[in-house]
Amino acid sequence: MPEIAIVTDSNSGITQEAGRKLGIHVLPMPFMINEETFYEDIDLTQEEFYDKLASGANIGTSQPSPESVMKLWDTLLKECDEIVHIPMSSGLSGSCQSAMILAEEYEGKVQVVNNQRISVTQRQSCLDAKLLAGKGMNARQIREFLEADKFNSSIYIMLDTLYYLKKGGRITPAAAAIGTMLRLKPVLQIQGDKLDAFAKARTTNQGKSIMMNAIKSDIENRFGGMTEDKHIWLQIAHTANLEAAQEYRREIEEVFPGYDIHIDALSLSVACHIGPGALAFACCRKIEV
Repeated sequence: MPEIAIVTDSNSGITQEAGRKLGIHVLPMPFMINEETFYEDIDLTQEEFYDKLASGANIGTSQPSPESVMKLWDTLLKECDEIVHIPMSSGLSGSCQSAMILAEEYEGKVQVVNNQRISVTQRQSCLDAKLLAGKGMNARQIREFLEADKFNSSIYIMLDTLYYLKKGGRITPAAAAIGTMLRLKPVLQIQGDKLDAFAKARTTNQGKSIMMNAIKSDIENRFGGMTEDKHIWLQIAHTANLEAAQEYRREIEEVFPGYDIHIDALSLSVACHIGPGALAFACCRKIEV
């Protein structure tokens, strides 16, 4: 059985410390803040990021340099036979395509998974890859399995503010002004390779209900319905909103009793576009080996 290393990036929400415990290697995502480069969870903590965001700093996202990616791969291949690399969704960043091009130099020893995941669903793909490796699959088989499974997940995100969408040019100032005046809380969705508008809520409670009903609908209509073996992973993500996430978990547990619901911070690459206070609800269908 080949020795396989699992690699991802910090958009998965897996910290450096958590990665060491899980046996998953995490590439830190770079950020340009006022023309200075920082690396997530290396010299840029969640708290520091949100402090800089609140101060009005000019923040831009980037992707890991080819040198940093290949250096990690080369180091790992001295100790293992193959690598499964799981970057953030190719629809949200160019880092996946870049990694696929770099992997061409490794004669099949590095398999880059393009399965359109980010945040808690990307994290689950890494855990699934570990499971598949333990079942004896090689890197190519794991990539093919995860890519065939890519649409078995959903994320819905409720924003607390429209300011950062306006700042990033993703909505017009007029639309932002109207939305702010009406106190709208947009609910976005990530399914496949796109971040799209899904619904508009007038209150936080309405937004949470919209996300919960959307997940229930996906489970019933896309993932085979609720079953006694609880074949769905449920996850919550947030941007500097842990207390609200914990409260939301209690509410979800009443609707989905008996489920172990993971909470994680939403990727900073997403957070810089939507701002603090966001709350997300996600699900993944458990893989069948």
